[in-house]
Amino acid sequence: MPRPEPITTTLSTRGQVVLPRPVRAALGWRPGMRLTVETADDGLWLRPAPVFEVTRPENVFGCLAADGPPRSIAEMDAGVLAEAKRRHEGD
Repeated sequence: MPRPEPITTTLSTRGQVVLPRPVRAALGWRPGMRLTVETADDGLWLRPAPVFEVTRPENVFGCLAADGPPRSIAEMDAGVLAEAKRRHEGD
């Protein structure tokens, strides 16, 4: 399969590069989207930046502490269902 003709763009004096519309459209990139820039041996990579920071389990253990005895899965499911019903009735 032949490779498509490369699309060129120009680096501005302010270090800005315009990504051509067909490239943005193909990737679904919109104005204001944050991108990560990684250097490579032959150039660089642009990738969408993660929406949220990476979270490690050790950073969040204990943030959901509860008083009282542990709950069973059935009790937790019932609590989630009750809250969903409460929120739905408020609409």
